[in-house]
Amino acid sequence: MTDLIPVFDGHNDILYRLLMAPAAREVIWLTGEGKGHLDLPRMKAGGFAGGMFAIYVPSPAKAEGVSFEALMDRPPYALDLPGQLALGPSQVVALESAAHLMWMERASGGAFRLCRTVAEISAAQADSVIAGVMHMEGAEAIDPGCDALFAFHAMGLRSLGPVWSRPTAFGHGVPFRYPSTPDTGPGLTEAGERLVRTCNALKILVDLSHLNEKGFDDVARISDAPLVATHSNAHAVTPSSRNLTDRQLDLIRERDGLVGLNFATVFLRPDGRRDPNIGWEPVLRHLDHLIGRLGEERVGFGSDFDGATVPQGIGDVAGLPRLIAALRAHGYGEALIRKLAWDNWQSVLRRSWGE
Repeated sequence: MTDLIPVFDGHNDILYRLLMAPAAREVIWLTGEGKGHLDLPRMKAGGFAGGMFAIYVPSPAKAEGVSFEALMDRPPYALDLPGQLALGPSQVVALESAAHLMWMERASGGAFRLCRTVAEISAAQADSVIAGVMHMEGAEAIDPGCDALFAFHAMGLRSLGPVWSRPTAFGHGVPFRYPSTPDTGPGLTEAGERLVRTCNALKILVDLSHLNEKGFDDVARISDAPLVATHSNAHAVTPSSRNLTDRQLDLIRERDGLVGLNFATVFLRPDGRRDPNIGWEPVLRHLDHLIGRLGEERVGFGSDFDGATVPQGIGDVAGLPRLIAALRAHGYGEALIRKLAWDNWQSVLRRSWGE
């Protein structure tokens, strides 16, 4: 990784791949199986130096499937998602995923390290070790009283999204719709407000990426931390419900937060389609807009690797140097590229974690 610009990535879903195929986890993680976007060898090859590793509880099998992907190939679409998941089974799944993350560290032979502070991330980078941060995408595994939050924090949880795109005890996720604004329903519940305050007290980053607009505004009203969307894009470029409006971006700027650019094609393409054959222009349009609205210090990457279809030019994590080359060709200087790739994430994590 010494010859590559180090990249910190705000969101990936490799834990979901391990959850779905635990018997194959050594191949998936250590040697690569020729599938998905992430494995240890490709992360080293691409300059992936650290990132948020998402614990995600999947919906019941009958509620998700190829029909969603087919709909995303033919906008407009409005995907119907299941209701709130039960706490007990969700906790079992979340604990299994947390255990997979800890196993990844142990099995890596010193090449991967679970980190809880920016100081630990910096030390890992200095040692040429990939840094992993435990993140939770949707708080289905957290009880309304937030007792379980303390347990997951002790395990290493440092970033949490109160919702995925389903409702939880804490609020309402923004559904997958195109075209649509993010104003799709009510905001945080009383338990959701409690969750945000408890996360602030524990210095757990509150991720805004899957919250609807009212929930976003509730977090902005309640939280005393920077506003961060780990993997989101600009609604002004692609009018997806999952993307952030200029008003939301302005609030993030005012609160000295950050947005991690999502590589998912459905949130990059102006037409909202899933097709990966898009070239670099949509990626650059979103980055230009985000930087123009937020400033150079408040934009990073939030790939959604292993959780989405990404542009053909990126392909997988080994394609990060091609993205960096496209930024150079677009006229971004080396200082800005290093901010986007690494420095901005470290700065916002220091502010969020109180370091």
